Amino acid sequence: MFISRRQMLTAALGLGLALSAQTVRAAETIKIGAPLSFTGPASFLGEPEKKVLEMYIEQINKEGGVLGRKLELITYDDGGQAEKAVGNVKRLIQNDTVDVLIGGTTTATTMAMVPLIERGETPFISLAGAVVVVEPVKKWVFKVSHNDRMAAEKVLADMKKRGITKAAIISEDAGFGKSGHDETLKVAKDAGIEIVADEIYSSKDPDVTAQLTKIKNTPGVQAVFNFGLGQGPAIVTKNYRQLGIALPLYQSHGVASKEFIRLAGDTAEGVRLPASGLVVADQLPATDPQKPVVTLFAKTYQAKAGTDPSTFAGHAYDALQIVMAAINRAGSTDKAKVRDEIERTSGYVGTGGIVSMTAADHLGLSLRAFHVVEVKGGSWSLVD
Repeated sequence: MFISRRQMLTAALGLGLALSAQTVRAAETIKIGAPLSFTGPASFLGEPEKKVLEMYIEQINKEGGVLGRKLELITYDDGGQAEKAVGNVKRLIQNDTVDVLIGGTTTATTMAMVPLIERGETPFISLAGAVVVVEPVKKWVFKVSHNDRMAAEKVLADMKKRGITKAAIISEDAGFGKSGHDETLKVAKDAGIEIVADEIYSSKDPDVTAQLTKIKNTPGVQAVFNFGLGQGPAIVTKNYRQLGIALPLYQSHGVASKEFIRLAGDTAEGVRLPASGLVVADQLPATDPQKPVVTLFAKTYQAKAGTDPSTFAGHAYDALQIVMAAINRAGSTDKAKVRDEIERTSGYVGTGGIVSMTAADHLGLSLRAFHVVEVKGGSWSLVD
């Protein structure tokens, strides 16, 4: 068969264009936008989240990237301010044209960003704790951290095991604290626990002695449960001990970090809270499917960061792994396809638990993902 010179040139040009297009696609980075709070009152959450994303994106790139493309991390700090978070996510979606979003360190910043994310139709995995992030379900919004309802259920169940039937709650007056307070009241009756005292404090309060004194003087109180973030829970714990309250004290998963123990010092001894298996990795039974995952993550983080990982560091790791797996399954960074694949996440064993999402469940964790831990000797001890 005779092929003319013109046909050969046309074929060569076509092949060259195809190879050029492939080269351009390979050169394009996959952009991961990370709106986080790595300064300000929530920095103890956001700083390790940022560190983990940087660590593992560097590692993934060294191993060849995803779909033959390098990952590019674009991160902005909101200092825990909702208004600034909105500006940051707008910039990430409209100016930086990111492919996916991982962030939302706090509930307040996450919920401020959600309307823009939904309108921008960009897949988003939040690292915040409140159930409101994914209930009701929002098409483009997912989360990996245990929610406040689960924390309340776990704490109240542990109280019940200890024979406690009447408890007091004290909580921060906004965001995570308010949502946790409301969820605790909702599930208390089913748990068989009567809430006989209910006090509120501000994240800016340097002392909560007045609120705790009211609790101390309330007849029938057998235990106290605090819902808050940052320095507030440490202040509550210190004031609690200063008042000589001998009742069991519980905190939420919002303080599942060595930073809380550092801030509260010796007064943290005996405090119980719900947390992922990551904080007690070496204490998990060998049969636990999370054991190898959390052990390796803890070892890697310790080697890179020089400190023990918090559960918040683990949330960033899980979000990144879920996103990367979704992009691989989608075979592209098409946002709708990636969103669909995130929603199809099934049986992912992460630092927070085993995740299986559905169209009706954009978290995908069961209560089994939580453990009860207690501060003993300045560290975490597995209770259940």
